[in-house]
Amino acid sequence: MSDQIERVKTLIIGSGPAGYTAAIYAARADLKPLLYTGMEPGGQLTTTTEVDNFPGYPEGIDGPTMMVQLQQQAERFGTEVRIGMITAVEFSTEKGGIHRATIDDSDKIIEAETVIISTGATAKYLGIESEQRLRGGGVSACAVCDGFFYKGQDVAIVGAGDTAAEEASYLANICNKVTMLVRKDHMRASKAMQHRVNSLKNIDVRYNTEVDEVLGEQVVEGLRMVNNQTGKTEDIAITGLFIAIGHKPNTEIFKGQLDMDDTGYLITQGKSTKTNLPGVFACGDAQDKEYRQAVTAAGTGCMAALDAERYLATIESVEEVL
Repeated sequence: MSDQIERVKTLIIGSGPAGYTAAIYAARADLKPLLYTGMEPGGQLTTTTEVDNFPGYPEGIDGPTMMVQLQQQAERFGTEVRIGMITAVEFSTEKGGIHRATIDDSDKIIEAETVIISTGATAKYLGIESEQRLRGGGVSACAVCDGFFYKGQDVAIVGAGDTAAEEASYLANICNKVTMLVRKDHMRASKAMQHRVNSLKNIDVRYNTEVDEVLGEQVVEGLRMVNNQTGKTEDIAITGLFIAIGHKPNTEIFKGQLDMDDTGYLITQGKSTKTNLPGVFACGDAQDKEYRQAVTAAGTGCMAALDAERYLATIESVEEVL
């Protein structure tokens, strides 16, 4: 075998709670996993300053520290963690076939008996300078994750779909006031979700309204809104801004080989992490568009490793019979 080709039992593509949990379980099952971290080692949680809703941390923990600890735990059981990107894949369609992955657009190839995909998803942001500067300082893309820190305070949320309406309703239950910015003159959310938003007296829906600037130096202190019909601006005092305009799963390199929905989320079979190809499994936010929480990602990472272990056991038992 060429020095540029390496054979492993289990290749894990992507880190974060799903990838590292899959690595912990796979290593303990003696699958000798090799994990490539991807472009953002640790995933979305590395951009989160405080994680208060992951079991086992009564005092909370910051996201980057949690990811370092998960990596250390995976390595303790024998996972090999490498910084790098899988830039192309060639999956086998046969049971027992070997899958191939290209590293960093180079001649380096990993051949794997099983592949666990945990590439996650990337939250969509508005792209304005003040928003990017204050990410982690009051700007968040997850109300369920971070809303607790703004209990009893005034916040704003940007978005018009079901997720935005659901997160606005969630925030309304714990915050003093929620200003909801809708870019058009109507919401895209279902009628039921619109009724829920409109029934909550502390949600102020502003139609035809966009973010002009997030105010504050180190933390969010306010928001400058602009009416896109009149051009009129208005400043309001808030301590938190939540962006709910969608997520993009990091699954581009799997198109044409793995089944996915219209937005790119990988489709898994039933309650398993099995994809449409034998020996290829998907976990975390790459296949979960409903919950998108660290703890649920970790749970599916565990499932993927168990599914991979069981798959390899069936291959080995057939080989023994032959």
